[in-house]
Amino acid sequence: MVYTEEYIKEKLTKELDAVHVEVLDDSDGCGAKFSVLVVSDKFQGKPLLARHKLVNSVLQEELKTIHAFSQKTLTVEQWKK
Repeated sequence: MVYTEEYIKEKLTKELDAVHVEVLDDSDGCGAKFSVLVVSDKFQGKPLLARHKLVNSVLQEELKTIHAFSQKTLTVEQWKK
């Protein structure tokens, strides 16, 4: 399956109660390489690795076919700064 920026944005927003999500398809439309920025209070008190594992768990099925995935994860407080 080919995933779209909108699909990934909606899923991350819903599953992580994110207040802001940016998704960039870096794969020229084939849906196999994405960069994301996720802002959620679910990251509060979690180290970077735990935040990334949380995002990866939300996209567990999708990451089976996505070849490259980079992410930046921030709390709402960090985003405001």
